[in-house]
Amino acid sequence: MPGKVRHCRIIIAAALALGLSALTASAQKPLAPLPVPETPPPIPPILQSYKPVTAERLKKPEDGDWLMYRRTYDSWGYSPLSQITTENVSRLKPVWSLASAQVEGHEAPPIVNNGVMFVATPGNQLLAMDAKKGDILWRFKRPIPEDINLLHPTSRGVALLGDKVYFAAADAVLIALDAKTGNEVWKTTVEDYTHGYYMTLAPLIADGKVIVGASGGEFGVRGSVAAFDPETGNQLWKTYMVPAPGEPGSETWPNGDQWKTGGGSVWITGSYDPATNLTFWGTGNGGPWMGDQRPGDNLYTSSTVALDASTGKIKGYHQYHPNDSWDWDEVPPPILVDYQHDGRTVKGLVYVARDGYLWMLERTADKINFVDGKPFVKQNVFRSLDPKTGRPDVDPARQPGTDKKADFCPSLWGGKDWPPVAYSPKTRLLYIPANDNLCSTITGQKVSYTPGERYTGAVATFYLVPGADHIGELQAWNLDTGQKVWSHPFANSQLWGPVLATAGGLVFAGGTNDRYFRAFDASNGKMLWEFRTSSGVTGVPVSFEVDGKQYIAVQSGWGVDADRMQARLNLIRTWEFPDVPQGGSVWVFAVD
Repeated sequence: MPGKVRHCRIIIAAALALGLSALTASAQKPLAPLPVPETPPPIPPILQSYKPVTAERLKKPEDGDWLMYRRTYDSWGYSPLSQITTENVSRLKPVWSLASAQVEGHEAPPIVNNGVMFVATPGNQLLAMDAKKGDILWRFKRPIPEDINLLHPTSRGVALLGDKVYFAAADAVLIALDAKTGNEVWKTTVEDYTHGYYMTLAPLIADGKVIVGASGGEFGVRGSVAAFDPETGNQLWKTYMVPAPGEPGSETWPNGDQWKTGGGSVWITGSYDPATNLTFWGTGNGGPWMGDQRPGDNLYTSSTVALDASTGKIKGYHQYHPNDSWDWDEVPPPILVDYQHDGRTVKGLVYVARDGYLWMLERTADKINFVDGKPFVKQNVFRSLDPKTGRPDVDPARQPGTDKKADFCPSLWGGKDWPPVAYSPKTRLLYIPANDNLCSTITGQKVSYTPGERYTGAVATFYLVPGADHIGELQAWNLDTGQKVWSHPFANSQLWGPVLATAGGLVFAGGTNDRYFRAFDASNGKMLWEFRTSSGVTGVPVSFEVDGKQYIAVQSGWGVDADRMQARLNLIRTWEFPDVPQGGSVWVFAVD
């Protein structure tokens, strides 16, 4: 017996030694990857019958689908579905919800094609789901580089064409995925993220191309719009929003190399006019922030730019405030809508600006014309607009400069930031998620450029107008009369809610710090329904139909600038603006 015990001890000791040796070896070299199954998982039936997205479907989508960022090329954010109405919306109930497992701002619309939903989230993640049931069909996630300087950690959605899904990754890489499997088909680098570039927008499919913009305006980037072949990922054209010496517009920049770091970021998906093959994109502020450090108008910053979708050539532009010094990027595209003005029908571009003005413009084949403009929130920077060009007469006392402090309204976040407006052809009203009674001061500083580092040169403060009775305000404007028709104020919250209008006579919006998602009567602004989600709703709402039933879908997930404004408000009125919990989720609603 003792011999057997001794023998067992020897065996155990040897095994331990072998185990320690194996552990040591494993510490010295990486473990072999687990074998990948040779047979891929079966494709769910709903994806086996995936309906290809054609160019014709994008031009005229089925009523029950939501195939692009604002559903249609004109950027109306309007659904023709009418089952959910002012009479029955009070019975709207959640059908399913799904946690995204991500924090920060969830700003993308759920994109729905024939019952298949694609949802982009922060964290370089894309989910494909059964839109009716909420089942996950596949998940794509791209690692975010550890050395990226990502000031706006969000995604604003995807684009569809054929059997592919196109995703603009945060690290400035455009990716094509197989819609049925989520497998990567191709990828291409749009810009170098180590130089401050990143992407947050949903790509636009137009003229058979995948079109994206690059951002990073606080890092001295040179913004651009670029088009890619949808089958191969090859770049077809690229147009910079700051012209090089000798190019049209370069005379609006000082001599030297400042054009290389001049800003003009592109943050939001453009609109498109198939009749003229022009696509319209908004551009960001100049770099650095202070205009006196880059004398001139600085084209094409803080502008709407019309591009020929075939070639990328700039065919027209309107600059909202030359030589921007307030960080008022004007990045959303205008909506394409015809309206009445002075007895004539205008083929319109209508834009709600961060500078606090509602701009009424006209689109032509080779030019953007100014028609009218008026403030929709408190504005004290522009003394007037030139009646022919729309160029603002700026009060010099309200323009910050290097070592010069200026006080101005609206704040640096503007009267309306990135959240899109909506337009209803039934009411002929434009719905605006506005922020009023907020102002800023900015003092400029000398700054030098280092690739990938902050290039603003400014110190800013933020304040609430004394005696203000509200901050956020959902507004409705009649485009034919140029008058505000109704407004719904929010006394103790900012408004960061993208807007959806429907043929059922409803307007949907979230965006408040109380975490509610709401429905309003589109004709008078009366609130008809609200539902409290787990976080703040800054996602773009959509409506779709499956098996003859209408649904409303939106992402909840507070973060990015909505959260930053909340923190500033808490410094002004301590504890009156409680923290909004983060954590993203998708919500789908229907009438019971």
